[in-house]
Order: sequence, then C-alpha cells, then structure tokens
Amino acid sequence: MSIAKSKLKQKQFSLNNLVIESILDKKGEEIVLLDLTTVNDTIVDTFIICEADNITQVRAIANNIVDQAEEQGIIPHSKEGFANSEWILIDFIDTVVHVFLKTKRQLYQLEELWHDATLQKIEE
Repeated sequence: MSIAKSKLKQKQFSLNNLVIESILDKKGEEIVLLDLTTVNDTIVDTFIICEADNITQVRAIANNIVDQAEEQGIIPHSKEGFANSEWILIDFIDTVVHVFLKTKRQLYQLEELWHDATLQKIEE
C-alpha cells in the first residue's frame, strides 16, 4: 500500500471514529459499521448506520455529527433528509452516515440490502 493510500485510510478511520463518538454522545442506538470495500462496484467504502426513537433525537444526532466534523475541518459533501428527519444521510464521500428513525430503519433494512458487506456492531 502506498503512503498516500495509507494516509487516506488513516483519515477515514479517524472520521469513522469521530462519527461513532458523535452518535454515542447523543445516545444513538444500534450502531453498525458496514465495510463495503469487499463489495463489487461500490463507490463508497463505509456506511455507518444508527437509529433513534424520535425525530428530535434523529436531528440532534445528525447535527452533532456535522458539527463535530466541521470542527475538525471536515465538511460533508452533502446532507439529505433534515426536512422530515426520518432518515438523514450525511455524505463524506468515502463514508456515508445514515441516521434513522427506528421505524424507518426497520422499513428500509439497509443491512439486508448490503448483506454481502462486512458488518461490525458498535457497542457503547
């Protein structure tokens, strides 16, 4: 692995840790990290998925992720779903974060859709 590629992986690892800590800070639940690097034809390396019981908490988790990232100089490429806050997506290019209202996560079942990815459950 080249030095440049190694630095990119290290940066992504740091971002993923920042995201997970931001979720835990706001009491996000059922946190999983999906490693998509072994899945063919994907344009993203990692999904981080979590849930909350209500819209206010979903929004608080997502805002905390964005705020903590921006404090480190990491600006999301895009953010979607803040209007209804049932499923908020935060795109950091190589890492995409999905913050779900619990009922919406059960409906869309991203882990099942990406069943061939390596799944890591994050414990508090």
